[in-house]
Amino acid sequence: MSPQDLFYSMFHEWMEISMHRSMRGYMHYAREKGLSRSMIGTLFHLSHRDHAGVTHLGEHLGVSSAAASQMLEHLVEEGLIQRTEDPEDRRMKKLSLTEKGYQVVKESVSARLGWLDELSANLSEEEKNQISKVINLIIEKSRELDLPDKGEC
Repeated sequence: MSPQDLFYSMFHEWMEISMHRSMRGYMHYAREKGLSRSMIGTLFHLSHRDHAGVTHLGEHLGVSSAAASQMLEHLVEEGLIQRTEDPEDRRMKKLSLTEKGYQVVKESVSARLGWLDELSANLSEEEKNQISKVINLIIEKSRELDLPDKGEC
């Protein structure tokens, strides 16, 4: 196996393990809270902006406005998002996170990353230092790539 193939294979395996563990924690948390992936995705989306409309959120999720509206109603009932009138167009409603919604986002991030505590406990200080240096290099090189704007996600 060439060095390039070995690098790719090892990096691919690490990404699979990382994503699997991360998503397992995330989905366990979502089930505990009675929330779908779309619901938590909506909360994350709103956590990165002041507000959004039903049409925008439907487009972001790839569903109709009617389907988005039904899901959003559940989030309103749970106290995770709030509707306010758009002062520029009273027919339109602006949706934003409540404090409870921000808390769910924060907790879901912790649930996603919780497995890293277990991993860290199994590493020596020297191993943590070595890994930190390599990860820092990966972060630097990744930032040099041509990445899409945050608004495209």
